[in-house]
Amino acid sequence: MADAWGARAVRFGFVGSVCILIGTLSPAYLPQASPVWTVLNQLRWGGTVFKVLGTVFTMVGLGLLMETWLRLRPARRRALGRPQLRHWAVLAIIASPLLIAPPVFSHDAYSYAAQGWMLHNGINPYEVGPSVLPGYFADQVAWVWRDTTAPYGPLALKMSHALVVVAGFDPLASTLLMRLPAMVGVLLIGWCTPRIARSAGVDPSAASWFVMCNPILIIDFVGGMHNDALMTGLMVLGIWLTIQRKQWWLGALVVGVAATIKQPALLAAVVLPFLVVPLPQWRPALAVVRSALRVAASVALAVGTFAAISVATGLGFGWIGAIDVPGSVATVSPFTVVGHMVQWVVDLAGLDPSGVAAVNASRTLGVAVFAVGTVWLAIRHLGQRPLHFLSWSFLLFAFCAPALHSWYVLWGGVLFPMTKPSPRWLRVAVVVTAVLLSYSAMNFALRNGFWLLAVLLMFAVWESIRGHALKQRWELVSGRRGSSVS
Repeated sequence: MADAWGARAVRFGFVGSVCILIGTLSPAYLPQASPVWTVLNQLRWGGTVFKVLGTVFTMVGLGLLMETWLRLRPARRRALGRPQLRHWAVLAIIASPLLIAPPVFSHDAYSYAAQGWMLHNGINPYEVGPSVLPGYFADQVAWVWRDTTAPYGPLALKMSHALVVVAGFDPLASTLLMRLPAMVGVLLIGWCTPRIARSAGVDPSAASWFVMCNPILIIDFVGGMHNDALMTGLMVLGIWLTIQRKQWWLGALVVGVAATIKQPALLAAVVLPFLVVPLPQWRPALAVVRSALRVAASVALAVGTFAAISVATGLGFGWIGAIDVPGSVATVSPFTVVGHMVQWVVDLAGLDPSGVAAVNASRTLGVAVFAVGTVWLAIRHLGQRPLHFLSWSFLLFAFCAPALHSWYVLWGGVLFPMTKPSPRWLRVAVVVTAVLLSYSAMNFALRNGFWLLAVLLMFAVWESIRGHALKQRWELVSGRRGSSVS
């Protein structure tokens, strides 16, 4: 821990998180019903001046987190002759201020708390939205989600209920406790990532840097406390158990549990048998049939686990009716953005009375691209490079889905180092991270009414990326100097 704190870049990251903590205490993401406003108003921090300061602090914080990530890159530290840091310690230092912060850049945690409160009152969140139970819990939820049903897995809802009870039914305390499952997920990711990397012939230090010091993980999983963190943590635990024990059925059981938090985890069940018995090529036929049977059994076991827990909770499969809820808000999903651009032209020409035909068509095209792309990835990589298939399939889904949120990218992002990316793909990953952070920053600044500050951040982040030697090769071969498990 002392070595990590001694690194200037780590102290930059800590200051960045403190800045973001201050920025969360502004109207952009702090609900009007929050009791925090009572304290802020007493301190006279609720006016326009604090909106400006909150936005400035947030923009500076995001810039510092990005700079920290780039400075801690193992290849850079080796080139400078500096020792590698334990990324557990780095994450603990950088993320510590966010442990006491309200939800960062998202209101989802308020929805988790409201859904737990609904369950306590005998109301099924799969049937109605939080607005049917008026009060502080519902008032904290973003207006766009107050009338929508829950798209999450049944175990996630049950955990939310338990945490609401532990919090003594206090709305704010209940929301803050939603960080506990997320932190369990982060701990699982931090434990499994370097171990999976070593088994894949990847430098564990480089893998830990990319995942654990990533600004998106720090902001969305620690700060935003999204239940995707626990889903992802359980998913990588299932992968690690499969690799460690050479038993794909054990991993399938854990993946089934992960799916009860959030359903996309089920895709991981497809790759587990190939982690035990690879298939170098799609022949002979008998080997392919055996692999297909193992995959079918793995998926069936994961789905069976998911179904059994769903029935046991008494909530069943009501999430199916809410599967399109995430797409009901505007995001930077490429296919949705293109759809709106085409729709604008169509509307000008008066060719579509419904006003949504082009958007729906573009979103359907995105789903088709994901389906075709996943099949291509399976043919190309599933048999011999299963983690490559899983990482890129999740990433493809994130960018082809009707809604794109930065935490969706982490589903495949935590396995991205195991794909042994080339220097070009590493640079792409860094740029994509910067773009997603800039989008979050712009969204935040617009809510506070100061979008120009976000533009300045984008410029600063871009200059930071340009200033770093990203053309230097990222060492990914296991056993290199400084590659101890972090």
